[in-house]
Amino acid sequence: MASALLVMDMQKGITERLKDSAPLLSRVSKTIQAARLHNIPVLYVVIGFREGYPEVSPNNQNFSALKSGNLFRSGNPVVHPDIAPLEGDIIITKKRVSAFAGSDLEIVLRAQQINHLVLTGISTSGVVLSTLREAADKDYKLTVLSDGCEDSRDEEVHRVLTTKVFPWQAEVITCAEWINRL
Repeated sequence: MASALLVMDMQKGITERLKDSAPLLSRVSKTIQAARLHNIPVLYVVIGFREGYPEVSPNNQNFSALKSGNLFRSGNPVVHPDIAPLEGDIIITKKRVSAFAGSDLEIVLRAQQINHLVLTGISTSGVVLSTLREAADKDYKLTVLSDGCEDSRDEEVHRVLTTKVFPWQAEVITCAEWINRL
């Protein structure tokens, strides 16, 4: 089974919202290094919009607020430097919460014959949940790295999702557990 590690929404504008992103970024960095060592593709999923945000509807409460901050423009998806992509890593630009929404992720996965997704990301209740649900409906095998995800809004939501909701559709393990299995 061909796997890929998805590093989702770990852009500077998002990591800065965490109280302390250093522990998360350290764990994800070690996970990325292990994936590369074992020739597992690392796919970076970022959010990006065109100049003027024509993709953002005023009806979308989540993304409408981004317009005023001039954040997440497609030409400037700055992944946090501690886990920055290397030459050859694939960067997927999405337009909504799920990594599949408005992106070419599914085409890349099919072309690379990847059928197992290992998910990390900010936030657990956002990109991780939405991507997991859509990927499960598309019949991907799923692993969520519980400590490779974080929810800036509510730690309890993260706990409930990783211990009660995600296990119905994915294996949920830590970054260290996944690395030790490689």
